[in-house]
Amino acid sequence: MTTETEIREKFWKHLKSDRTLMIGLMNDPNGHAQPMTAQLEGDEESGPLWIFSSKDTDFVRSIGDSARVMTQFVSKGHDLFACFDGEITLSNDRGMIEKLWNPYVAAWFEGGKDDPKLQLLRLDPGHGQIWLNESSVFAGVKLLLGSDPKKDFADKVADVNLGSARPS
Repeated sequence: MTTETEIREKFWKHLKSDRTLMIGLMNDPNGHAQPMTAQLEGDEESGPLWIFSSKDTDFVRSIGDSARVMTQFVSKGHDLFACFDGEITLSNDRGMIEKLWNPYVAAWFEGGKDDPKLQLLRLDPGHGQIWLNESSVFAGVKLLLGSDPKKDFADKVADVNLGSARPS
């Protein structure tokens, strides 16, 4: 049996590894989400998530100072799915830019860390649902032997609070 804590820990482990999220603004009348790469500071398991973007994107311009978002995440092996809400804000935290800067981010900004288009985003995760997809040949055999798939799946879903209280 998988506990809510174990499911939550699996989420953070997969996110640290895979890092690509689909993020959409809740107030976007088109309802479109877009892929973005998130980074965590150190070994945090509650956020915030940090995203490098460009000031000239529609997404960043639509944020204003802050906005509510809905975010989806699928691990590379499709063994974990998650959907969570959160608050995204524009950040000018130079220390965080220094800390998270890497060659992959640098490839997008010709002016480096001082590129005038560079925009760091802070995503504070809120409430979410996480689903484990542990489908396998073993699960198929269990089904053939009379296992109840609804019962087996019951402990593979968790409603969780993914964030921590945001500092004032």
